[in-house]
Parts: sequence; structure tokens; C-alpha cells
Amino acid sequence: MARHIPLAASAPWFRLELEQSDWAAEAPDDLANWYAQMLLIRRFEERLLELEKAGLIHGPAHASIGQEAGAVGAMSVLGAADKINGTHRAHHQVLTKLVGSVVPANFDIRSDCFTLEMDEAVHRFMAEIMGLTPGYCGGRGGSMHMRDANAGVVGTSAIVGGNPPHAVGYALADKILGRKQVSVAFFGDGAAQAGATYEAMNIAAAQSLPVIFFIENNLYAVATRISDVTRETRISSRGAMLGIASIECDGMDVVAVHRAMQEARRIIDETGGPVVVEALCYRHLHQSGSRTGSDFGYRSAEEEAEWKARDPIALAEARLTALGVLSTEALARIDQIVTASVAAAAAKLTEPVPGGNALRIPADLWPDPATVDHGILGDLSELSGLRQLSHADMALGQTEKVKFVTAASETLAAAMERDPRIIVLGEDVHQMKGGVSGFTKGALERWPDRVLPMPIAENGFTGVALGAALNGLRPVVEIMFGDFCLVAADQIANGVGKVRHMFGGDFPVPVVMRVRVSPHTGYGSQHSGDPSALFGMFPGWRIVSPSNAFDYIGLMNSALHCNDPVLIIEHTELYQREFEVPKGDRDFCIPFGSARVVRTGSTCTVLAASVMVQNSLRAAEESGVDAEVIDLRNLDHFGMDWATISASIAKTGRVVIAEQTARSLSMGATWAAEIQERFFDSLDHEIIRVTGSIASPTVSSALNRAALATSNDVKKALITLAETS
Repeated sequence: MARHIPLAASAPWFRLELEQSDWAAEAPDDLANWYAQMLLIRRFEERLLELEKAGLIHGPAHASIGQEAGAVGAMSVLGAADKINGTHRAHHQVLTKLVGSVVPANFDIRSDCFTLEMDEAVHRFMAEIMGLTPGYCGGRGGSMHMRDANAGVVGTSAIVGGNPPHAVGYALADKILGRKQVSVAFFGDGAAQAGATYEAMNIAAAQSLPVIFFIENNLYAVATRISDVTRETRISSRGAMLGIASIECDGMDVVAVHRAMQEARRIIDETGGPVVVEALCYRHLHQSGSRTGSDFGYRSAEEEAEWKARDPIALAEARLTALGVLSTEALARIDQIVTASVAAAAAKLTEPVPGGNALRIPADLWPDPATVDHGILGDLSELSGLRQLSHADMALGQTEKVKFVTAASETLAAAMERDPRIIVLGEDVHQMKGGVSGFTKGALERWPDRVLPMPIAENGFTGVALGAALNGLRPVVEIMFGDFCLVAADQIANGVGKVRHMFGGDFPVPVVMRVRVSPHTGYGSQHSGDPSALFGMFPGWRIVSPSNAFDYIGLMNSALHCNDPVLIIEHTELYQREFEVPKGDRDFCIPFGSARVVRTGSTCTVLAASVMVQNSLRAAEESGVDAEVIDLRNLDHFGMDWATISASIAKTGRVVIAEQTARSLSMGATWAAEIQERFFDSLDHEIIRVTGSIASPTVSSALNRAALATSNDVKKALITLAETS
């Protein structure tokens, strides 16, 4: 007869309960300082809501009133070098970390006043939320996107569930670089239902990373109660089921949160991590603004009153006075200090409207509109001085023929030898003697600990790579097929593609993403796409598409030195082809933004990349048309070599853009528009775009071939131009 054998989580999972005596066991100065930090958050948020009502905050104001204990209790165990991130509701966490990073040693709010540095942190944070120049990100981040690396605030994300993978990346970097620090991802019950959060937790557990997933379970994701969207409302269960030690605590009790975080750090010290902490709490107000949830009908006034009776600040006041830590006079003094700091910050950022009582923002505090595009990418100064080679240089030394894939593997291995910050993340990269493509063969032979297997979770491990890049590593991410980039689109676009610009643009984001493109192999519609156009929509990416092994070596090395995110498109049709490269040399670079004329001609200009370079050369020879063929090499907005293209068009007056991919995935329409804007007077004919069909390739061999542009399609275009010359 079948038996039912109960199963249990393999990791500890418990609720931490406190008694009033636990408060008495804490140091009085700590208790007083924690109370002051909670009150600072409350007064700060109250002033923000006043500014919002006055029309002085552009965008939402996600107040954290009611959730102060979670932030302060969590931060009480973190040092300045420990990292945090948060999501759209992160004022309380960020403010506490910012001010805490400049608090003097032995500071005691019972006798001390705020220092100039503490007041300045309040001022700059308020300025950021208001979108003003004195803000930490120059006003670009606002309420939901906040960063100050010096204080350990690596960057919040307004995408629900977008930030946990980044914190896992911070922790990965700390572990690999031997730093004894922890990272904390703050998010809510809503994000706990998101796939990226689960992926991040699973990766952290698999890699035993020192990260704490701090879940503020306030019961509602905007207006949706947690019980409406999940049967298991104990969110800490998510960690326990993934083998992660998980703790539930009272998020309205600052000491309870403090103790839970102490336990989390102890567990990390003993096991390496990660840990989940679920703090049960309640936001007093609606998702954004100063109205309550009951005003909108999704919460009852009775429920709100019940939770407000357990207000974390009122709870702390009652216990601290009962313990004799703070008197009524001391409470009033603390209130005066924090209120004055907040008021002074607001006064610096506003002024009276002439002749009235209303306030406005002084004109000189707004960012200069002329800087709107600054900081999308860096200036590439980090590449200056690196050894560069061109194809012509090969005539000056010995050469050898190597397969494209061999050159790729050897280039990565050479780079990892010179730079211990380079790691590889991807599916199967640690198996089959170099992964599915052989790219990691050389790396596995020498540095297997830096080649990290990832689950089938592209969005998750792309986010981990971003976090690692923001904390000192240079990750190389492998995406097995181009279409899988769509699975990771959130982190590619909202994460890597925007992070530098929205946080002020003055820090490196050295992510390299290798994408294998295999449209000719019969893998069908979901394994055959070229995602270049997707990346092209987000100018925070550099895009390179080498057509030969020499270019791959040079462009990959530039990518691995670059402080910008770089996408490398690898067409698998090239993998087994042999190419001439400098003998034994895998360390040279090719500068970004440099196209190459591979065939000179006078009749027309053909712009191509990857396999279409060879197809265009073949088309020119077979058609007899004297075409000039340019290997673009760089496909992104900032990388197009308009000087080389301009010189060619001035000579030929005619342009063919040759792309193999489906027309809907083509970048050629964008290039054609740019060419017409730049070189209209030089054009003698309409621009002809050669692309694949409208449809994606399918498994059928005949339909697969029909879906892709070939050398014959380029030949037809060349003949058309020649006949109308």
C-alpha cells in the first residue's frame, strides 16, 4: 500500500518572536539612534508629500510611512561597505543608508546634533527625488531610481522584481574578489511573485552567495491583496523551498528586525549564504501619494486602524519611555533635530513665488536640458593606449590560420589571464569542454572557478551580471541563441541599457554579452533570430558583429577593456571557418567605431556585417558590378563609422544595405533614414535594403532558406543599381 511520507524544507525556516525584555537587552544609545532614524524617515516622507501636493515633485512619491522599522532594523547590522538596492518604494532604506554612511563614530542622538554631512545627505536625497541638480544622480533618478555607490546604495530599480538579480551580482563580486561584505535586496510581496526574483534567489543559493533577500510583506501590491494572487502567503517559504535559510519577523518592531538581520549575518558567516528575511509590515498610505488605501476601496478603514495601532514609531516611543531610555523632553528634542534637518533641505530647494505664498523651485537648480543625452555611454578613454592592429598589419609579421571558434576561445583565455575580474556566466558553459560552442574551452582549462554554470534563466543571470559589473567584476554573459535575449529583455533594456544614464552616467558598466546567431541551422522560429535591432533600440549598448576571426579577436579585446556594455553577435556559420590571424597573438584590439572597406569600387556602396560581408563580396564578383563593400563591424548608434560611409557614398552615390535577418528585425531602416538625413545630396538613387523575408525562419529546409537573404539577393540589388546608372 502506498505511503505518504511528509517532506520538509532542507533549510531552516522559522519565525523570530521577541519579548519586551529583548528591547532592554539592546544598548540604550542604539535604541535612541534607531528611533531617531525612524522619525527622520517619517518627517522626510511627510515633507515630500507636502511638496508633491504643491506640484514640486514631478512623478510619483511612493511614501514608506509605516515601514520605517524594516529599513532601520535592517541597516543597523550593515556597514558602509555593505551594499543595498531596492525597488520603487525605497526612500526609507536609501535615506537610512545615506545618512548612516556619514554618521560619526559614537554618535548619540540623545546628546549630539546632526552634522553638516548628515544634513547634506538629507538635502541631496530630497533634491534627487525632486529631479534637481544637487541630487545624487543629478536629478535623473528621481524617487524610484537612486544610487550613491560611496554609501553602498548601488542602485534601485522601479521594475518590480528587477533588483534582486543585481544584489546577487554584488554578492558574487564580493565573493570572487574576497571581500567580506553582504548585499541586501529590498523588495515587497508583489516582487516575490515575479520570475526574476525566483531566478535570483535560486542562483544565489546555487552559488552560496552572501546576499540577504529582505521582503517587506505589506500585504498589497498596489491594490491587490497577496491572498488574491498566491495560495501560499508566507513569502519566506519561497526561500525555504530553494534551500535558503528563511526568517519571518515583525516588521513593525525595529528590534525584531535588527535581531532577524543579526541572525541572517550569522548564517552567512557560517554557510556563505544566502538568507531570506520576511518582515511583516504595513504601508499606511496608498501606493503613491497621501491618500489611504481605504479611499480607493481596496482596504477597509478598520484594517488600516488595526495596523496603525502598531505604528513602529509609536511602539518605539512607548517602549523607550518605559525603559527610561528617552524622556518626553528627549523625544521632543529628537523630533526637533530631525524636523529641522528636513525643513532646511526643503528650504534650500524651494523659494517663494514673488508676491505670493506658494513655493517654486529656483531655476538654477534644474539640470541643463542640453545635457539630456549625456552619459548614455562613456568616452572610450579607457581604450586609449591599448595595442591596436589592422588587417594591413598582418603583412608585417607571421600569420596562422585558425578556426573562428578557436580564436574566440583563445582570446577569452588570454584575457582572463591578464584580468582576474573577468568571469563567464551562461548555460552549459562549464561542460562539454567549452560549452555548446567551445568558447570556454581555454578558460575551463585554466580558471574553472571563474566559469559559472547558470540555470535556464536568462533574465536572472543577465541581471546578476549587471550587479557584478557594478561591483567590480567584468562578466561575460553567453546567450545560447539570439531569440533567448527576448527572455532577458527586461534586464537588457531596463537594466543594462539604462542604468548608467538614469543614475548620472559617471560609472562603468562593463558587461559583455555574447549572443550566438544560428538562422541557417533548422532550429526554427524561436532559435533563429538576430537580436541586434532589439539592442539597437537602447543606446546604452555598443553592438559589434565580426565577420572573421581577426576582427573577433580585436573587437572582443576592446569589449573586455571597455567600461560600456558590449553586445557581440557571433554567427555560428563562421565558427568552423578558418581565417588568417597574427601567429600566437590574441591580445590586440580594434577600436570601436571603425568600419573596414573590404572591397573598393565606384558603382555603389554595400553596407554589411557578419556573414553578409562574404555574401556581398561574392555578389559583386558574380554580378560584375564594381561595388564598394564596407564591413560595418559596429552596428550601434554611436559606433557607426559615418566618416568611412560618407567617403564611400560621395564616390558612388548609391547604397545597398545587406542584412540576412528577417525584415522586421532589420536595422537597415534606421541606417537608411540616417543616411538620407546625412548624405541626401550625395545620393543618386533610392537606398535599397536587402533583407530576409517578413517571416522568421521555420524548420522546413526550403522555408528556412527562403526566409534568409543570400548573396543572390545582394546580386539582384547590385544589378538593379547598375542598370539604372
